[in-house]
Amino acid sequence: MSSTRGGAPVLAVTGWSAVSPIGTGAAGFTEAVRTGRTGGADVSGMFDAPLPTGRAHAIPDFRAADHLGRKGTRHLDRSTALALVATKLALESTDAAVDGDADGRVGLVLGTTAGSIRTTSEFSRDTLVEERPYLVNPVMFPGATINCPAGSSAIRHKLRGVNATVAGGQMAGLNVLRYGAHLIGGGHADVLLAGAVEEFSPHMAWGHRALTEGYDVPLGEGSAVFVVEDAERVRSGGRTPEAEVLASAFGTGGPGDTARTLEASVVRALRLAGVGADEVWGVATGEHGVEGLDGAEDAGVRAALGDGPVRIRVKRLVGECNSASGPFQLAALLAHHRSDPGLDGRVSVLTSVSADGAAGAAVVRGHRPPDGAVPAQTHDQEGGGL
Repeated sequence: MSSTRGGAPVLAVTGWSAVSPIGTGAAGFTEAVRTGRTGGADVSGMFDAPLPTGRAHAIPDFRAADHLGRKGTRHLDRSTALALVATKLALESTDAAVDGDADGRVGLVLGTTAGSIRTTSEFSRDTLVEERPYLVNPVMFPGATINCPAGSSAIRHKLRGVNATVAGGQMAGLNVLRYGAHLIGGGHADVLLAGAVEEFSPHMAWGHRALTEGYDVPLGEGSAVFVVEDAERVRSGGRTPEAEVLASAFGTGGPGDTARTLEASVVRALRLAGVGADEVWGVATGEHGVEGLDGAEDAGVRAALGDGPVRIRVKRLVGECNSASGPFQLAALLAHHRSDPGLDGRVSVLTSVSADGAAGAAVVRGHRPPDGAVPAQTHDQEGGGL
């Protein structure tokens, strides 16, 4: 029997990892959040094509072969490479049954904005500029499909269960958690790898510049993946999860109603979780430097929770990672729990809004794993660090 909130089971996070501009692996990411290390890097030599700026929150030295070996990595698009490594590291971090004995019961749900926009754009371009449309390089085709990162990760890591791609932009992380909860609650999987991926490329950089004209919003990239299971099953087996996603709620209104939509989502998520607003110690928001959206998110959070909770703005460290933003927000919350024994068992909230008026929230209860101890620091109310 599954423990449920609003018809979906409580999800237990039993492992996670990240490939990010500030660190790779759960330990590396946690240390960066603890110290407030930002991910700005020189990206001028990453591509032959021009970039709008020589700096971004990218990972210039990332090489899939360093983590996966050379076999099968030469022609990977960047989104797929990031997802493959994050999934591998997440699998290595968990005590869940993910080997051959769980055949068909371990799946993957991965969020994205539009897959590898660079590969899709270049593949489409070649159909127009080559002497014949069918003379395009066939090696590029898999990367031009939106589900390539999820499909390739499942094949590489022998995940034979449900495989799904959620194209949700800023809302992808929350949508992945909700979809994953319903998959597990419906009996379609016992264990899921749930996360998102976003790549840095000239195509993303120029598009990002056009959309954020007039704002200082650095572009980022990366992937964060969590191993999730039914919380009741985890605890009945004598295991302690690193976190539990107690409930989530979503709403849609006009762009001018974003603050009210988010407030209602936070209030509903807390009600479904059985948690009072005064119990929330922190809020991981998606604020990223665009005044209108940030103002709406801030107003919605304050209306629902007041000024008490610590505000965690991880995008100040990792940059604007679009679909991977929500997973990085969750990873930042777990990094705080790993770093501060005083937060063991306490509740936080993750929020996200989009330019089209959508908003959502998830309620998370975090725990400090025995092997996750690092020196506790003072919370920074305004930044992503501790």
